[in-house]
Amino acid sequence: MKTPVLARAHGVLLACALLPAPALGKGGELYRYHNDQGNVVVDYQVPAEYVGKGYEVLNDEGMVIRVVPRELTEEEKKAADAQKKLEDAARAEQERLRQWDESLMMRYSTVADIEAARERAQQDLRIRLSILKGNRRSLKQKVENYQAQAADIERAGMEVDVERLRAIEDLQNEIGATDRAIADRQREIEDVAATYQLDIDRFEQLLEVVELRRTLSQRP
Repeated sequence: MKTPVLARAHGVLLACALLPAPALGKGGELYRYHNDQGNVVVDYQVPAEYVGKGYEVLNDEGMVIRVVPRELTEEEKKAADAQKKLEDAARAEQERLRQWDESLMMRYSTVADIEAARERAQQDLRIRLSILKGNRRSLKQKVENYQAQAADIERAGMEVDVERLRAIEDLQNEIGATDRAIADRQREIEDVAATYQLDIDRFEQLLEVVELRRTLSQRP
């Protein structure tokens, strides 16, 4: 028979055995962080007020297996976004130049090839421009004919018919549209010249690099 003292001790041990164990991190992980006093704390969990300040995750041997960085401030987030935009723009420019270089090297062998292509493109635009100017002269001649007819009618003391006046107005509108088309073609000719000049400049740079590499490779 157990004495009362032994019975009480057995009851205490049984109660302790039934208490839940301390909550551990996943796989026995520990967490190391700094508190408000700047002291290093290692615990089974990180208090909510310190989570945003960052912490380290340790395994059961005390080794760092993961680092959770602190949250960025609003200013830091803006700076990070700006930096990301700059990096994205740099990557986009790098890709644009790469595609440009590949296209030039595939299409041309010499600067003369580019100049010939430029001349062909401009010649096509010059032909279109010439046609537009011819159309404009024809339209202008028709307007002058109608105006001469209207003047003859007025000198004869009669009123110019509405159809004739409307025809003059329609022709003048068509001349205006043709003038705008002529201006567009002229700008296209200038743009083509500028675009091909950029190709020539870039191609010459590529040739210089190719020649430089050839020279360096021949050095003992």
